[in-house]
Amino acid sequence: MLQYLGRRVVYMAGTLFAISLVVFVIINLPPGDFVTALQARYAVQGQGLTADDLASLRERYGLDGNIFQQYWHWFTQIVLHGDLGMSFEHSKPVEDIIGSRLGPTLGISLITLLATWALAFPLGVYSAVKQHSIGDYAATTIGFLGLATPNFLIALIFIYFSVSWFGSVPSGLCSPEWCDASWNLGKLLDMLGHLWIPMIVIGTAGVAGLVRIIRNNLLDELRRPYVTAARARGVPEGRLLRRYPLRVALNPFVSTIGWVLPLLLVGDIVVGQILGLPTLGPILLGALKSQDMYLAGSIIMVLSLVTVIGTLISDLLLGWLDPRIRLGHQK
Repeated sequence: MLQYLGRRVVYMAGTLFAISLVVFVIINLPPGDFVTALQARYAVQGQGLTADDLASLRERYGLDGNIFQQYWHWFTQIVLHGDLGMSFEHSKPVEDIIGSRLGPTLGISLITLLATWALAFPLGVYSAVKQHSIGDYAATTIGFLGLATPNFLIALIFIYFSVSWFGSVPSGLCSPEWCDASWNLGKLLDMLGHLWIPMIVIGTAGVAGLVRIIRNNLLDELRRPYVTAARARGVPEGRLLRRYPLRVALNPFVSTIGWVLPLLLVGDIVVGQILGLPTLGPILLGALKSQDMYLAGSIIMVLSLVTVIGTLISDLLLGWLDPRIRLGHQK
């Protein structure tokens, strides 16, 4: 096991290095840089920047070298000093910006994830055990609707009905009068009153997808010869379901950790932008639009690191959960 973990850590380091190179190159593919975007913004406001101003700004932001020099400076600062750099747009350290948004992002995503699993698991099991029943058809129909409807469209529908019925636009995680207040029971209740909207919007597709996966996997296992043989020996249905088929059907929950963990950090970018959520998603989108390469690159690298770690955790848990997957039998 230790040998396997050592190999995976080496692979992870190589993967992250390759990702960092690709990320930095892609971020710099659009023409110009942050100074160019800043110049265009000043031009819209009727203000101009001289050539000396542009050169001074590029030197200040470390953009006067070529792309390889910029990448090497950024990469070595992260690896050797743990410094993610300064955000051009916000004039603040990148780690401060990420840290300020990390709490709300994790809170929204974790609650949404737990609610998604708690709802999807029993629905998927019921739909498989009671195949062709009214409940199965209802769960299947809801699942197809959830998969076919984009999250941002559900967010817009919520906004429309909120304006029509209550005369207000749902935005953020708190009402204006509570945002700057210290934590107390009133602020907590106000936040919970805002939290259910992003939880439903972001979790709809996840519930629909997991219900379909669990239903199909469990149906496949229930048709296996070992299930028929166990029934013939008189094994109670509930015990049989918990002992073998259901355990195998749990694989989707475990195998999704690799992509669920980064979602916990960034959330749904488009939904966060529409609902005005204080998450990392809108910050990443703004950094990409303004070519704030240190901020955008650092957020993507953090997500890549979490994805790689989540994939490793998924592999280890799958080897423990599924008796057909054993590290000792892998070549």
